[in-house]
Amino acid sequence: MSTCKPLPQLLLAAALSLSAAATVAAPAVYEIDPAHTFPSFEADHMGISVWRGKFNRSSGEIVLDREKQTGSVNVVIDTASIDYGLDAMNDHARNDTLLDTTKFPQATYKGTLADFRDGAPTRVKGELTLHGVTRPVDLTIKRFKCIPHPLHKRELCGADAYGDFQRDAFGIDAGKDYGFDMTVSLRIQVEASRKP
Repeated sequence: MSTCKPLPQLLLAAALSLSAAATVAAPAVYEIDPAHTFPSFEADHMGISVWRGKFNRSSGEIVLDREKQTGSVNVVIDTASIDYGLDAMNDHARNDTLLDTTKFPQATYKGTLADFRDGAPTRVKGELTLHGVTRPVDLTIKRFKCIPHPLHKRELCGADAYGDFQRDAFGIDAGKDYGFDMTVSLRIQVEASRKP
């Protein structure tokens, strides 16, 4: 008795096999956890001290393809959630001399994961949109790790990324005439859970 399958069955089996392989190799999508993600920054104050602040509300997603060693980052920041730890400074930062949060309620960082080492990205080649202006800003990833989440039973990834930009390039030049250094150090601490 012949054990060969009819041609339609062979084609169906091949199609299912290819579909399964594509599913395994598909990029994983991770949703940013707003309770554990805080973009922060450091900025000069007249050359005599460094102001530090963070944004309390952000969202977005990360896409990671380990097999191809590629991926992307998309972080959306609520600019009105700026927090220096001082109410008066928060209010000042929201007005039209700095972030102008009424006119520009969001800032975004979008980029491509790059320079993978031992399966983890070490850099993001991206663009920052701030104050209505978009400029290239690359980030160095100093830490990237994924683990099984002990409570939610989904993969959890975290990273710390660092980079600098010139705020006057984004039209935020308050204090420049008084000698403020326009360099801002941006840090994005992020945690994201894999979507089902």
